[in-house]
Amino acid sequence: MADQPEISELLEDIVRRLVEGYSPQKVILFGSYARGESGEDSDIDLLIIKDTEKPPAERWKEVKRLLRERGRRIAVSPLVYTNEEISQRLAMRDFFITEILEEGIVLYG
Repeated sequence: MADQPEISELLEDIVRRLVEGYSPQKVILFGSYARGESGEDSDIDLLIIKDTEKPPAERWKEVKRLLRERGRRIAVSPLVYTNEEISQRLAMRDFFITEILEEGIVLYG
């Protein structure tokens, strides 16, 4: 498992890549890294919010391409939603999205 300074540097690099190459409105860290409970097999879970007309699969591929880095020991698992999709999920009382928004750590936006 990476130490805290290494994780902080990695998160800064990820956010920089996203902001420069994807222009999200918001980036939120959630899951084990946000809770401080990461283990050896943990990945970095991110909710990325950006208003776009692109379909979900295309958004995901675009973000994964931006974040691809050889030799990285920690995987990044992005969720990419529009503001409208977030609003729809909240209206449906989607517990997962609600929990991310309430307990996640905003890294950008």
